Amino acid sequence: MTESPPPHADSAQRWIICEHCDSLYESQALNKGETAYCLRCAAVLDRGHRMSIEQLLALSVAAGILFIFANVFPVISISMQGLHNAVTLWGSVQALAQGQITLIALVAGLAIILAPALQIALLFWVLAHAHRGEIAPGFKTCMRTLEHLRPWSMLEVCLLGILVAIIKLAGMLDVHPGVGLWAMAMLMVLIVLIAGKDIRRLWDELGVEPE
Repeated sequence: MTESPPPHADSAQRWIICEHCDSLYESQALNKGETAYCLRCAAVLDRGHRMSIEQLLALSVAAGILFIFANVFPVISISMQGLHNAVTLWGSVQALAQGQITLIALVAGLAIILAPALQIALLFWVLAHAHRGEIAPGFKTCMRTLEHLRPWSMLEVCLLGILVAIIKLAGMLDVHPGVGLWAMAMLMVLIVLIAGKDIRRLWDELGVEPE
């Protein structure tokens, strides 16, 4: 892509603004596997569409199923001298809320339960309508909410913390990763695939103009 001067207000040309240095570029169609970079800071501006709407919708359904598994089944099980205990994601948030760090419990609940749940629900809503060639009711609000939710979804941080805990406890207790942990790992990958920048293509494909 070539850097361009600011467009006139009545220009119908679509533009891309670099999120890192605010450089302005004319949007150009990219083939599958191609990537456009900023000439000034080398940040990624756009990528060729890797998946179709149908594939993204299927992945959003799979993400919903994995989210249920991650919250119903234990993520970690601990055994010691005949005693056994298992914890789910929701159980870990409840345990934090019972102490003097309720604020941490709220943040954890937002980052590992509420934000991913909203992401999956909104993605399914807009993609299900896009699959039928329709614009979902509240499309603009949904798309903007997805952008705001992206930094708050921290499943990867939670997964890393659980793995560190398993390694540290393995020498003292019998620690076993549960079904919920594997589901959370796969869910993290799916959310990265379907809730990234590629979802912005719906603005163009559905012909919706941002306000």
